[in-house]
Amino acid sequence: MAIEKYIDKDIQFRFEYYDYCHALEILHESFPIEWNEIQESLRKLELTTADISKSGGNESPIPKKFDDVLYPYGWREIRISGDLIVKKYPRQTAQRRGRFSDKPFEIETITGYIDGHNIDFLKNRVAFDLEWNSKDQTFDRDLLAMRTYFDCGLIDVGVIVTRAEELNEIFKEMGVISKYGASTTWIGKLIYRLDSRRNGGCPILAIGIKKGCVKGYE
Repeated sequence: MAIEKYIDKDIQFRFEYYDYCHALEILHESFPIEWNEIQESLRKLELTTADISKSGGNESPIPKKFDDVLYPYGWREIRISGDLIVKKYPRQTAQRRGRFSDKPFEIETITGYIDGHNIDFLKNRVAFDLEWNSKDQTFDRDLLAMRTYFDCGLIDVGVIVTRAEELNEIFKEMGVISKYGASTTWIGKLIYRLDSRRNGGCPILAIGIKKGCVKGYE
């Protein structure tokens, strides 16, 4: 699929894009406002060597760069929790199979059937997650969360942004490659999981941050 139709020209080559289950087409055609806002956050992303050198996790300034763009547009971090209500309907009579009562004879509630699934940004029916430098198992959590939201009918598409492999050249040049190891979150670890269908049926657009996003390497 040619990305030129769906992605603004000025950000096509600053990032790499991997489309699963027609996510890009869904974003462009069904959620043009949300997709434009995501593209704006990508357009404004400028990393510095100081950003790259700082510690990861909550101390990293990189997630805040997306907060600054998306929060004013109404995107919010969301966590969902849900109980499962199971209703058991008896057969109307012993003689007639396939005919059931309108009222259940027993109702059971499984508390916390869905719990602890959070997504960095959610607006309308679009989910967006950023993984800059976490343990790569974090992708399993992200994909499970998006899959759960999708299966519950809460979202139609998900976007995950992480590092492209070519940033390793900058990390080596800066002498910080040791903190950006192969077992951390980068696009190769995400694509492996998407190829294994860990997203279930949820359409996912995976985006890799390339060297063109780093000041001095445009």
